[in-house]
Amino acid sequence: MASFIRLAKTSFLLRNTLPATCTECVRFLGTQPAPLRGRSALVTGSTSGIGLGIARALAASGCDVIYTGFADDKVLAELQEDFRKYTSVKATYLPADLTKPTDIETLCTEAGKHCTGGVDIVVNNAGFQHTSPIDSFPLATWDAMMAAMLTAPFLIIKHLLPAMKTKGWGRIINISSAHGLVASVEKCAYVSAKHGVNGLTKVVALETAGSGVTCNAVCPGWVLTPLVENQIRKLMKDHNMDWKDAKTMLLSRKQPSHGFVTPEQIGNMVNFLCSEAANQMTGSVLSIDGGWTAQ
Repeated sequence: MASFIRLAKTSFLLRNTLPATCTECVRFLGTQPAPLRGRSALVTGSTSGIGLGIARALAASGCDVIYTGFADDKVLAELQEDFRKYTSVKATYLPADLTKPTDIETLCTEAGKHCTGGVDIVVNNAGFQHTSPIDSFPLATWDAMMAAMLTAPFLIIKHLLPAMKTKGWGRIINISSAHGLVASVEKCAYVSAKHGVNGLTKVVALETAGSGVTCNAVCPGWVLTPLVENQIRKLMKDHNMDWKDAKTMLLSRKQPSHGFVTPEQIGNMVNFLCSEAANQMTGSVLSIDGGWTAQ
């Protein structure tokens, strides 16, 4: 009996104090090093802002990254050097104008050549903003925004999904916005495109259910990206105020937390959606907006 008690105590101590070193335990605790080792990701709009934060988060998890976006040679050289700090991760830059279907097709073809069996993870992030009342909103700008933020994700998914189905594993993550759930004045194209992205996400999720491929959307609130910095500067000019007051005005209009969402937080959300814990998450539209859409 005494031996049995000692054995029971030892078993209890092992279960509660033993470091998680085996693969199963580490995976369960969410601390497995480089959990995306051997996977590859295409992240659009990833030379700055949210996209770069996502690309870095994926690289930190061991994922090979293909990044694309507009940047000059100096910035691209700095980015390539930056990605070298992620041991054993391949980072490849591929240029593309996402308003042009031929560029998108070339991007997807070239991306496939860098990945064994095709791209595993797609993050559709690229976008831009233009504000104007609808009665003066330029048609050319509308068309360009729809092309970059709605048609491009559709085409990229269309090109890269077949290889994911063949593998029986894939992650499609569309970076939408709080504006994919609610509207703001003078943003007719942006709001329409992001609402469309959420709809596209749900359709793709239904069409791939049970295939090992998932499709989800992430809806950030205000993130201090170059795009948002421009809006703050516009407030400074329009209201003759300093940076701090303009930033407070911007946040107080929408985001109850009065704090910016960070690219790192969005990158961590993407990593979670690529993990085994999210195997049954598909068709979800996930807010990370400081309470914006809870109002």
